[in-house]
Amino acid sequence: MKIGILGTGMVGNTIGTKLCLIGHEVKMGSRTADNAKAIEWTKDKGHCATNGTFADAAAFGPLVFNCTSGGASLEALHLAGTDNLKGKILIDVANPLDFSKGMPPSLIPSLSNTTSLGEEIQKAFPDTKVIKTFNTMNCLLMVNPSLVPGDHDVFVCGNDAHAKEAVKAMLSEEFGWKSIVDLGDISGARGTEQLLPIWIRLRGINKSPNYNFKIIK
Repeated sequence: MKIGILGTGMVGNTIGTKLCLIGHEVKMGSRTADNAKAIEWTKDKGHCATNGTFADAAAFGPLVFNCTSGGASLEALHLAGTDNLKGKILIDVANPLDFSKGMPPSLIPSLSNTTSLGEEIQKAFPDTKVIKTFNTMNCLLMVNPSLVPGDHDVFVCGNDAHAKEAVKAMLSEEFGWKSIVDLGDISGARGTEQLLPIWIRLRGINKSPNYNFKIIK
């Protein structure tokens, strides 16, 4: 499959690399086609990895990952282009974190509590199938759940049932996730995004990013 990655940071790099290893063709997008991080990422990956603008990556294939910083995600997606995202599955892994007052970050008020980044993306791009997942863990764990021993959860939510099933299949068959918790429609992103404050606190206590949540019933 041809897959677009929006964002050149650690998350985009990690997910893009995993997708290449699986055998997909991946185009990493940024604000400019000559982004140094994106160019560096494509090295030594052969034909599977290319780079370009946000618009180039969004137009590349039927599936796009939003790995941009949460506070800049809506702007980046508008640069990617409504037409380029129309009808496609957009996997949103971003979190609306506000670092303006230092560490630890808080959630951006306009993108939390009574709404979420996932919901606002879906509102801005109504013809795009937005699926929220992966945002409650470190990026290394996203692509390798065995970094945490035992059974633990990845959350998924979104309005389009068929798109959600396709994403679940990818998480299970290609990323190795065994326990997938479906939180319903895209409003479930309010819950998963609000897990970030406690995730960050746990990061400081655990001295390692390799931990995750498990729902016990």
